[in-house]
Amino acid sequence: MDRRKKKLPIGIENFEKLCLEDFYYIDKTGLIKELLDNWDC
Repeated sequence: MDRRKKKLPIGIENFEKLCLEDFYYIDKTGLIKELLDNWDC
């Protein structure tokens, strides 16, 4: 088991760099839909 910790992508906006340099990536696409569906301000 590989125990290397991934880096946090603070200030990184380039998706290719995120992948190539082994940064964490969290896809929040589903969160956007949930926010729009519950937009009752």
